[in-house]
Amino acid sequence: MKTIKFLATVFMIGAFLTPIASFSADKDSDSSVGEYVKDSVITSKIKTKLATEKDLSSMHISVDTDKNGVVVLGGTTKSQAEKDKAHSVAHSVEGVTKVVNQIKIKKE
Repeated sequence: MKTIKFLATVFMIGAFLTPIASFSADKDSDSSVGEYVKDSVITSKIKTKLATEKDLSSMHISVDTDKNGVVVLGGTTKSQAEKDKAHSVAHSVEGVTKVVNQIKIKKE
């Protein structure tokens, strides 16, 4: 009898906590989607600014933004000045917290 009472109590507690755990999981997934959208917006803004720079060929520059606004620049440029300009442009975008510049200078 005590075992049945104990199992019923455990079952009731589990039934009560399941919706709470489910709500927490939904909240996290919404946050992940929001972070992904924010990161995509930052990436798009950087790519647009790079494309409009006169003294910078952005065709060979890749941009990736991870959570927390950390931007990773990759690809190649023709000079150190272009590499520095890309870094500066990326860092000027709102929401960017750090720029990791992995751009290589392509020798012609």
